[in-house]
Amino acid sequence: MRYVVKIAYDGTEYAGWQCQKNAVSVQEKLESALLSALGTCVKVTASGRTDAGVHAVGQVCHFDMESCSIPPEKMPDALNRFLPADVRVLEGKLAKETFDANRSAKRKTYRYALYDGERDMPLKDRFAVRVENIPATETLQKVARLLEGEHDYKAFCASGSAVKTTVRTVYEVRVEESKSYGGKDVYLYVTGNGFLYNMVRTMVGEILDLAWGKRTEESLRKAFETGNRSLLGKTMPAKGLTLMQVEYEE
Repeated sequence: MRYVVKIAYDGTEYAGWQCQKNAVSVQEKLESALLSALGTCVKVTASGRTDAGVHAVGQVCHFDMESCSIPPEKMPDALNRFLPADVRVLEGKLAKETFDANRSAKRKTYRYALYDGERDMPLKDRFAVRVENIPATETLQKVARLLEGEHDYKAFCASGSAVKTTVRTVYEVRVEESKSYGGKDVYLYVTGNGFLYNMVRTMVGEILDLAWGKRTEESLRKAFETGNRSLLGKTMPAKGLTLMQVEYEE
């Protein structure tokens, strides 16, 4: 049987999703909980590998069990007993054996959180990045549209990434703003068919620079054409990024 679970996690203390030899990962914690709850080693596949420090509220995973006494809808309760407080299983269900949490994914949405202020805010700083003088939401939205569509996002990819192609489709970049104590919160939602290593974080840095006038539409066009990373803005910190949703046809 193929089980599918949706999980949420605060990625602050983890070296990302994927198991690593010398660091603690979210995958390691989940597989350890499965061993404790089910008494057998289970390999978990996620929709994608979130990087060190990146969070999730809608990560989707699957794993296989020949037989299991725990109903899928009870899987969250069974696993959460053995998980740390910063990792939680939210939903559980069964899927066809052809379903693959990674390969079957059609669209993913990430959110990047910013807040405006002269000083760090302790209640925000774990999940958002402070930026002074954030441009107006209308300006951010206007330049964000320049990054939508099908492009070669090689310039937005960190070095060392091994992928067959760097062409991706970004369906939408949406900017939202809300007032808060001490200033405003700004959220950039990016939906695409897939993302490269550090791609969303680099997109946010570029959007800010475009809105501030530090970069131009022409320099962005050249970055797409040449794949030259130096033509783009900085890569924003991991803590502001959260995987919000993964969409499937099923």
